Amino acid sequence: MCEANAYLLKEGGEEELVFENVDRIVPGEDGILMEDIFGKRKIVRARIKEMALVDHKIFLEAI
Repeated sequence: MCEANAYLLKEGGEEELVFENVDRIVPGEDGILMEDIFGKRKIVRARIKEMALVDHKIFLEAI
């Protein structure tokens, strides 16, 4: 499987898991729409800070 988990970066560098098994990301004006491998969706008011795909991690920054 090549899905990644999405983490919201907090102050001090702490990572908060916000969504697992992300298969699709659609950036929009109001944030990021994420969809997992089962079709479950979540919108997070954030922007992509970094993607470490070898580690299966997506780091988001709140907007």
